[in-house]
Amino acid sequence: MTAYTRPQERPRRLRATPALRRLVAQTRLHPADLVLPVFVRDGIGEPQPIRSMPGVVQHTPTSLVRAAREARDAGVGGLMVFGVPRPEDKDATGRAGLSEDGVLNAALRTLREELGDTTVLMSDLCLDEFTDHGHCGVLDDAGGVDNDATLEVYAEMALAQARAGAHVVGPSGMMDGQVQVVREALDGAGRTDVAVLAYTAKYASACYGPFREAVASTLTGDRATYQQDPANRDESLRELRLDLQQGADMVMVKPALPYLDVLSDVAAAADVPVAAYQVSGEYAMIEAAASQGLLDRDRMVVETLTSIRRAGAQVVLTYYATEAARLLGG
Repeated sequence: MTAYTRPQERPRRLRATPALRRLVAQTRLHPADLVLPVFVRDGIGEPQPIRSMPGVVQHTPTSLVRAAREARDAGVGGLMVFGVPRPEDKDATGRAGLSEDGVLNAALRTLREELGDTTVLMSDLCLDEFTDHGHCGVLDDAGGVDNDATLEVYAEMALAQARAGAHVVGPSGMMDGQVQVVREALDGAGRTDVAVLAYTAKYASACYGPFREAVASTLTGDRATYQQDPANRDESLRELRLDLQQGADMVMVKPALPYLDVLSDVAAAADVPVAAYQVSGEYAMIEAAASQGLLDRDRMVVETLTSIRRAGAQVVLTYYATEAARLLGG
C-alpha cells in the first residue's frame, strides 16, 4: 500500500504533542473571562445547598464574601449577584428589590466595601426574585406583564443597585425599552460610571429549572410572552440593534450551549463585548452525567466553556467559574 506522504495534507503534525496543540490553539480560555453567579438569601444562618445544583449554595452574607474573595483570588473576572428575599417580603411589585437594606442591595454594599474595585460586581436587575407571582415585571389587571409600569420600577432598581456598589447592572427581564430606561436613569443621576449588560437574547428555555429553585421562585406558568422563542434566530439581531441603540455597554446570550448559533450571530454583529450565560440547567446536566460516571467532569467543564468562547463570547457566566479557574491554572 502506498504511503500517504503529501506534506501539504498533514494537519496531524500540529496535533502531535500537548505543547504543539497549546501553541496553535485558536481559542484560549482564561479565568479573567469568567463570571461567577452567586445567590445570597435573607434570613439564613448558614449556606443552604441547592438540591438541583450540586455544589452550589444560597449564601449568607458572610459566606458570600468568602466565596467572592475565593473567586477573585483564583483570577475570576467578576460576580453576578442574585438576591433571595424572605417569602414574607415578596409582593406584587417586587419592592424588596428596591430597598437599600434589602438582601440584594445589602449584599452588593458589603461586597463593594470588602473587595472594592478588585473584581467586577454585576447585579441582576429583575423582579422575578422579589415578586409573589414570580414574573419579571408588574402585572396588569388581566394578569399579563405591564411593560411600561415595569420599566418605571427597573429605573428605580438600577439606581438602588448603583448606590449599593454595582459596577454593572444586568436588566434581564426582556422588557421592551429596558436598556434605554436604565441608561437614562443612571445618567440622569450622574452614574455614568455604571455599565449596562443587556440580556439581548434571552430565550424561554427549559434550562432555567434549577435556577427557579435557587431563587425560590413562585412562578406558575411561563415567561414565553416576553422571553424569546427557541424556534427563532433572526430576532436576536433585532434585539441586538435595539440594545446597542439604547446604550448597552455589553450584550448577552442566555442560555449558552443550546444557542451557540445565536451567540455566533450576535458576536459577529456586535461592536461591544459579548457575554453568554452557561445557565443552571446546563450545569445540572453536566453534574448529573458525571455523577453516573458517564463523562469526565473536568474535561467537560473546560470543553463546554471553550466552546462558548469559540462561538464568540468574550465573557462567560458560569457556576464553574472558580473551579474552572483552578483547572486552567489561574
